[in-house]
Amino acid sequence: MEKARSARKLPSALGYRMPAEWERHESTWLAWPHLKGDWPGKFEPIPWVYAEIIRNLACHERVDLIVNSERAEKSARAVLEQADALSDNVCFHRWRTDRVWTRDSGCIFLAPPADHADSGLLALHFQFNGWAKYPNYKLDEKIGARMAKAAGARVVRPVFVDPFNEDHRVVLEGGSIDVNGCGILIATEECLLSATQQRNPPMDRAAYEQLFADYFGAPSVIWLESGIAGDDTHGHVDDITRFVAPNTVVTMVEPNEQSENYAPLYANLGRLRNARTADGQKLEIIEIPMPRPVVFEGRQLPASYANFYIANGAVLAPVFNDPNDRIALNTLAELFPAREIVPIYCGDLIWGFGALHCMTQQQPVNT
Repeated sequence: MEKARSARKLPSALGYRMPAEWERHESTWLAWPHLKGDWPGKFEPIPWVYAEIIRNLACHERVDLIVNSERAEKSARAVLEQADALSDNVCFHRWRTDRVWTRDSGCIFLAPPADHADSGLLALHFQFNGWAKYPNYKLDEKIGARMAKAAGARVVRPVFVDPFNEDHRVVLEGGSIDVNGCGILIATEECLLSATQQRNPPMDRAAYEQLFADYFGAPSVIWLESGIAGDDTHGHVDDITRFVAPNTVVTMVEPNEQSENYAPLYANLGRLRNARTADGQKLEIIEIPMPRPVVFEGRQLPASYANFYIANGAVLAPVFNDPNDRIALNTLAELFPAREIVPIYCGDLIWGFGALHCMTQQQPVNT
């Protein structure tokens, strides 16, 4: 009975949902880069890439910037000032972090139903364990609760109830899911259901689908097969397929049959073609070709145009000095005619195994 009573208090039962990324933001959360080991031999340009991102974001919304210390804030301010990116729209928070991938370590904000806007935001604070791969994550694990407190949002720590009626805190990264804001969520089996880098051993497909319905307001789940080569998260969906409208997705395709991405991306495309919305409609699917492989020190990196970020008045798009950059930018311009499409060179940034979507986390307005 205790579990049944608590079920009525779950976010979706209260009308909460995760808004789509194109819905209005209060701010974007970022963490200033500091761990040189994440970009071995390539760290020097990374703060300047961040400055370019912040300069463009701050034109459209507040940027909540996490810095490790007073000294780190001073250094960040100096870089931002030189890059003409320092403004009153940048708000600093001195919190220590292990890494800067706020999409995964930060909280995920939920918006209340429109007729109960005074209820305030909720913040899903999932457990974070370094993608079940890295040992240094204890500082990052605290970031979600700190973000929530700064935003004035009530923290919810999602749990999975096993067959023995025991609660387990759920491990989930923001890059492993994408939503359309009205009931559909996309994820990959490789990330959430594989035994490799396994986040939640007790959870199966049905348990995840219940989680998404209860906490995200997304009772419909589209399961893709796998992610792209070089992704050390083991299959995050934000490198392959993204919602750009309630019934429209962009998805990466690989025209080169010799590429190791060819078969997985083709299989994902087949699943998208078979997917249906809640009212039985097919999705509109927009294909974007992958850039040529980006390789550094003999390792293929997870370079993908799908790792864009949708801000209030702009879309920040990763580019790689590749001929397909133009196709990606033109496609996004057609899909977001009211937003500025801002190309951000990510050839150096991707050496840290993440790009624009991985480093950002949106805080929606409380409408």
